[in-house]
Order: sequence, then C-alpha cells, then structure tokens
Amino acid sequence: MLQMLLMLSEKGKYASATENRRFVWAEIVWPLILEINDVSFSLKQFQNKREQVCKEKNISITIPSRGLASLLQKGILLKEGNIYSIHYKLIPYMRLRADCDYATVIHEVRLK
Repeated sequence: MLQMLLMLSEKGKYASATENRRFVWAEIVWPLILEINDVSFSLKQFQNKREQVCKEKNISITIPSRGLASLLQKGILLKEGNIYSIHYKLIPYMRLRADCDYATVIHEVRLK
C-alpha cells in the first residue's frame, strides 16, 4: 500500500485523482453501500468507514477525502446536505449486491 501511495505522488494530477476515486469507491463507498443496504449514506457513516479502512491499510485520511470530492465532481455521488447518494443507474447493482467496480461505475454513469 505504501508503494501505491509513493507512486501516486509521482503521477500527474489527473492520474492521482483517478487513483483516489478508484480507491474510495472500491474500499469505502461501495462496501459501505452494501453494508448499510441503502442508496445513501451520511457524512458520519462515510467518516467512520474511512477511518476503519485507513487504520486497516495504514494510510492517511487525506487520500479518501480527496477521492470523495472527486466522486462528487464526476457525478458518481450526489450530495444534499450531509447525505450522499449513488447515481440512480447504480441502484440495480446495490439491489443485487453485485460487485460494482470503478470501470462499471464510469460506464453506467456516462451512458445517456
């Protein structure tokens, strides 16, 4: 994991943002969605999950924080107040409790 973080610092701004998004989606957001079995989660729920993952992986919380903001910018997550929700096209994956990797997310969200 440390090696991955070192690689991030050597990458360009856009590559780092993508890595942050991938990490946050795969390690925090999607597992949290499946855990609570709901399309939305609170900021507090995200923070608790983030702290748990960061502790397990021994990484700083700054990477997941940047990743959350990046997921919002891409339209993968929507925010209203302190509540975040997944894009409506991802709801069937949640209902099926399917593996929904970042590539699938990008594909689904970008389809018109």
